Amino acid sequence: MNQTDAPPVLVTGATGRVGRLVVDQLLDAGVPVRALARRSGAAATLPAKAEVFVGDLTAPETLDPALDGAGAVFLVWTAPPRTAEAVVERLAARVRRVVFLSSPHQTPHPLFQQPNPMAVLHADIERLIAATGLESTIIRPGMFASNSLAWWAPAIRAGEAVRWPYGAAEAAPVDDRDIAVVAARTLYQGGHVGGDYVLTGPESLTQAAQVDVIGDALGRRIAFEEITPDEFRSLWAGTVPGSAINMLLTAWSAAIGQPAHITTAVADVLGTAPRTFRRWAVDHAIAFTEGS
Repeated sequence: MNQTDAPPVLVTGATGRVGRLVVDQLLDAGVPVRALARRSGAAATLPAKAEVFVGDLTAPETLDPALDGAGAVFLVWTAPPRTAEAVVERLAARVRRVVFLSSPHQTPHPLFQQPNPMAVLHADIERLIAATGLESTIIRPGMFASNSLAWWAPAIRAGEAVRWPYGAAEAAPVDDRDIAVVAARTLYQGGHVGGDYVLTGPESLTQAAQVDVIGDALGRRIAFEEITPDEFRSLWAGTVPGSAINMLLTAWSAAIGQPAHITTAVADVLGTAPRTFRRWAVDHAIAFTEGS
């Protein structure tokens, strides 16, 4: 499929873990890509075929050069909320379509129903988008498979036990690559206006089982040591904001005894099954090894 005659798609968060993959997917489909980065040096990390623009969601006027002449925007919001309304107004004035990377805050599962400032922000942005009349699609990933890199890779690389709370809490980790492919398809394919897709992996796994899967991918057993919420807070204090720690602990606690929420959205959009967590772990095994 080649879309070279289509207007370019602007990818915000283009150097982030999903945005960077969306850039690649769009380019592979022949879609002209504009990549938004906060610093000019980021151009070196992006493909040569992507047109790089420097802009910042906290300064909405800096987005205008990247938006002018674009047809659609992949919106990833990692900035403070105060400029959200001004940014969405700018999108509505210049482009026809937006795909927003949100969260499953509307999903009736205890893992996603805990107080969460990011979910409140996402809901506000969704309301702003809806009020403009923009053609929109909402993408709602559940737990990212790649969270395990931030959470567990340091201990695993050091040959230590993974010390973690609520090992029995279940999730259905979704591969970042599947999120990116779905986002790209909804940006350049028809039929997705008004779509609202909760993206999950294909299986429910406890956190302890996820660590076992990573161990299988590495060919060795990784010890999992259950710790208390207070021990977890102490372990991560100063590394992760307290509000994020509390949100995670509350969500995991609420998920105990509940199979993960699983959807068919990835397969519905792509026509292929989502990648398993085992596949993700095998493909990313090097990130868990010594010296990586």
